[in-house]
Amino acid sequence: MTVCAYLALGSNMGKREDTLQKAIHKLQEQPGIRVLRVSNVYETDPVGYVDQDAFLNMVMAVETELSADQLLKTALSIERELGRVRLIRWGPRTIDIDLLLFGDRTIETEHLKIPHPSMAERAFVLVPLRDVWEGGALPVYNQTIDHFLSQLAEDHKGVRKWGTVHLEIESGPSES
Repeated sequence: MTVCAYLALGSNMGKREDTLQKAIHKLQEQPGIRVLRVSNVYETDPVGYVDQDAFLNMVMAVETELSADQLLKTALSIERELGRVRLIRWGPRTIDIDLLLFGDRTIETEHLKIPHPSMAERAFVLVPLRDVWEGGALPVYNQTIDHFLSQLAEDHKGVRKWGTVHLEIESGPSES
């Protein structure tokens, strides 16, 4: 059975755009994961630990045959492959891949909470999620992305459209 899942990606160290591109490519190469859509890329001010460079953030929609736990493990493995080291909470990072939504499921384990517990409070997640979201209300919340954005004190200040990343969605062999 396949599920549509949403992943948030962020980078603020090194060649940020290249790192996002590599993360997308690595996710796309994984068996059981098919990239459906990617958002625009947004440059965003850091949150929490603010003494660091701005982030490039985006969201992607994927169709997956993996379980939520397997998808999370795959994302964490790709983070490590791309040089992610966890030293400071909310600190600088080469890449961050968060699992936001997994179909319409609610999941709460020691290592995974779906929907992502902070996503409704983060403009740097909600703005790019709005780019790839197909539908009205978010599952579980029963509210729209625009509703959550309107509730934020800062709305979407600090989230600036930066550009796009090139995505080649894999298709079957062509006939020639």
